[in-house]
Amino acid sequence: MPDPLRVLVVEDDPVAAEAHRTYVDRLPGFACVGVAGTAGRALQVLARGDVDLVLLDMHLPDGHGLDVVRRMRALGNQTDVVAVTSAREVAAVQAAARIGVVQYVLKPFAFETLRDRLSAYARQRRAAEAGQVVADQDEVDRLLHPATVSSVPKGLAGSVLDRVVQLLADREGWTAEEIATSLGTSRITARRYLEHLADQGQALRTQRYDGRSGRPKVEYSWVAES
Repeated sequence: MPDPLRVLVVEDDPVAAEAHRTYVDRLPGFACVGVAGTAGRALQVLARGDVDLVLLDMHLPDGHGLDVVRRMRALGNQTDVVAVTSAREVAAVQAAARIGVVQYVLKPFAFETLRDRLSAYARQRRAAEAGQVVADQDEVDRLLHPATVSSVPKGLAGSVLDRVVQLLADREGWTAEEIATSLGTSRITARRYLEHLADQGQALRTQRYDGRSGRPKVEYSWVAES
C-alpha cells in the first residue's frame, strides 16, 4: 500500500478545523499531519516540506487564503491546494483556478462531498506519479475538468444532500417536515437525508416540544461546523 497523502488543514475556526481534521483521518489513503489557524502558521508548517496537500480556508485572520498560495509559489512550494471555504464570489473561484488550486469545496458540506473530491484528487495524483499518459482529447478534458463520481449512499443524491447541509447550517433546528417543505420533497425523503447526517455525526437529534399534547417532534441541528 502506498504511503498516505499528508494533509495540512488551514482553518481559523476551531470547530471547523477539528471537523476537517476528522474527515481527513476517516479517508483511506489520507492522514492529517497538522492544523494551522493562521496564514503565518500555515507557511511555517509548509516550510518543513512534509505536506502533500493543503485544505485551505480563504478567510484567515492574518490574510487571504489566495495570498497564502501566492506566497507558497513564490517560495518554490508546489504543494497542491484544495480550497475549503464559504467564499462564493465568482472572482474568488476564478482566481483560485488561475493560481493552481486543484479543487474548490464550498462550506458547509457533507462528509461525502469532501470524500469524493479528495478521492478524485488521489486517483489523478497516483496516475501522474505512475507516469500514465492520456489517450485522447476527452481524457485531457476530464483531467482539466474532473467530474466527480458521487459516492453518497444508495438512494441519496449528492446535490440534495449538500442542499440539506446548507439549510441546517443556515438556521438552528429543523424538523423533517420543514426540510421537506424547503426542498419540495416528501417528509420521508427529507428524513432519510437528515438521519444519514445524524448517523454520520454531522447533525444532532433533539426533541422539539410545542407546548401542545402529543408526541414531540425530532429536530435536527448542524454540528460539524460553526
